[in-house]
Amino acid sequence: MEATKVFGENKGNIMMYTLSTCGWCRKTKEFLKNEGLEYSYLDVDLLTGQDRRDAMDEIVKWNPSPSFPTIIINDKNVIVGYNEEKIKGALGL
Repeated sequence: MEATKVFGENKGNIMMYTLSTCGWCRKTKEFLKNEGLEYSYLDVDLLTGQDRRDAMDEIVKWNPSPSFPTIIINDKNVIVGYNEEKIKGALGL
């Protein structure tokens, strides 16, 4: 299970669990890209078998009612859904 990395300014470890068909997920990716930030994402709906189960297990650790996007910043902050202000706050922007 390999996350896709988008290169940019490193403001910390940003990992995002998304769905390829989710409009809010696309909007969050676009926001991070427009901010010029480095982040990684995993389109969970494109995974199969054990990879999908492993991804969902990881999401549930952070977001018990798994919804998308689930954004984990520096392995300590979780932001669920599209929320520019919360993302900026967590990254100190």
